[in-house]
Amino acid sequence: MKRSGETKGPSMEITVKKFEELTIYELYDILQLRSEVFVVEQDCVYQDIDGKDANALHVIGKKNDTIVAYTRCFPPGIYFEEAAIGRVVVPEKERKFGYGHEIMEASVTAIEKKFRTKKIKLSAQTYLIQFYESHGFVTTGEGYLEDGIPHIAMVTA
Repeated sequence: MKRSGETKGPSMEITVKKFEELTIYELYDILQLRSEVFVVEQDCVYQDIDGKDANALHVIGKKNDTIVAYTRCFPPGIYFEEAAIGRVVVPEKERKFGYGHEIMEASVTAIEKKFRTKKIKLSAQTYLIQFYESHGFVTTGEGYLEDGIPHIAMVTA
């Protein structure tokens, strides 16, 4: 689905893998992308490798064998009481193509299929509230700082 301000980019192939199914090259590329965006671009020193990747489903969007979108998804009770989506990331040069929307749609579908629930929670950077609202999430509770960046909890409506 094309949204305002976006151009249709080359198609992206999405795969969903358990941690042990990732190749070492995929894991390296995922960690590199997360570091590029969450540590360097956002100028935020934090521990990205948090010991939770082994419990996650990894939703990977690739274009020409390069990761252009990624999330990690958790079953209920691991990250939150509800199923969870986190580490939603698209490299800056790829954001205009709508890959963030595609990877979110794939992540919600993966949770519904694998964990058999529609109740999903995430911790959204506040500037992305409208993005997540477009995927059926609503804010809940008060905003908070996470690693020095304003966030708010969001859940599926």
